Amino acid sequence: MTESHVSAMDLARSSVPHDGEALTAWLTTLVRNREYGTLAELRRARGGTNAHIRAGWYGGDEHRDLFERIAFLFAIYHQGRSAPSPGIGSLGEAARRIGDGTGRGPDNPGAQRLIARITGSRGIPWRHLQHAVTRLRSCDRPPPSWSELTADLIFWNDRQARIAYWWSVEFHTPPDQDRPVRSTPTKRKDTTS
Repeated sequence: MTESHVSAMDLARSSVPHDGEALTAWLTTLVRNREYGTLAELRRARGGTNAHIRAGWYGGDEHRDLFERIAFLFAIYHQGRSAPSPGIGSLGEAARRIGDGTGRGPDNPGAQRLIARITGSRGIPWRHLQHAVTRLRSCDRPPPSWSELTADLIFWNDRQARIAYWWSVEFHTPPDQDRPVRSTPTKRKDTTS
């Protein structure tokens, strides 16, 4: 690691207590630069590797574990891929893309069950999120926006944000309608920092 690289990371860590966009930028750079060893470290679910620790830096002390787990999901999705995907939309919108020729999203019973398990969880449903990311990868569909997913999960237990509810609404919204407008954590000021 170069001295200027360390200085940039330290600056990023000190200026923002948590930054999903910076994490996404770092992760997409790993794919673009073909840093397969670091991505393989991130795919180790137990964490504790240098790569997990670096991912955690972007979350600050309060959200370190969450950022490490987002990096794990990112690495799972990008296994064997040469082009990075920053993702598109919320997890609810991404789940609409799960399926096959017989149906996608609300028209696919597997996708319906998966979104029901995710949105029915009180705690962050990491196992089901991993399943959703794996399904999107196997369907060759874009993942959710990693930075939006990070912001949503930071506010998972915030009753006013109602993340699970909005993911369900976005999953069931017909494709010809505009995305539902919600007061998302990405648009709200984080009061935890």
